[in-house]
Amino acid sequence: MLVRSHWCNTVTQIDFTIKTLVAGVDEAGRGPLFGPVVAAAVILDPARPIDGITDSKQLKAAERERLAVEIRAHSLAWAVAWADAGEIDALNILQATYLAMRRALLGLRIAPTHVQVDGNRCPRVNDLPFVCSVEAVVRGDALIPAIGAASILAKTERDSMLIALDRIYPGYGLADHKGYPTPAHYAALQRLGATPLHRFSFAPVRLAVRATSPDTTTRRPNSESSVSVDE
Repeated sequence: MLVRSHWCNTVTQIDFTIKTLVAGVDEAGRGPLFGPVVAAAVILDPARPIDGITDSKQLKAAERERLAVEIRAHSLAWAVAWADAGEIDALNILQATYLAMRRALLGLRIAPTHVQVDGNRCPRVNDLPFVCSVEAVVRGDALIPAIGAASILAKTERDSMLIALDRIYPGYGLADHKGYPTPAHYAALQRLGATPLHRFSFAPVRLAVRATSPDTTTRRPNSESSVSVDE
């Protein structure tokens, strides 16, 4: 597995007397037709609370970006990881989401003792190289600050990726709809066919593949996965 890391210049003084280190985990991008599913894990610092953290979907883009900077600067640890479109097609979207979550947990520079995941199901953690408990929290991104922080990092990271990919694959409107199944995206698929980063296991992409020539729908081999961490 190839790893690309982003290093944070801020050094946080860690209080190792804290007995329970809780990591919040959330994802962004399960529903789109294009691109990776992104997950984040965040261990907040109880001594440095961050005002305004909530479900990323309830925040405007500028507010998400502002909070993402604060979360990276003031958390005890954070990591962002993803599973790419090829892995989504190979595993299915649920298992690829769990893979991204596990990669995010592995990217933390401090091992959590407890993990809280947004939703009603949890990724497997019993074979990670540290011991932790795990629980699912329905609507956790709005109720648990650490999960809300993870949702903000996952969302801002994925949005940044799609804005960059829009320059590589012009004409699809990726910077606007971020790969989600909008009328504009459907129309672009019908007009241009699928890119190598579309999710071929999703029905609208399969239909577009049938309607276009084979040479426009070949996926480039891509087993690379990436993680951004705070170290």
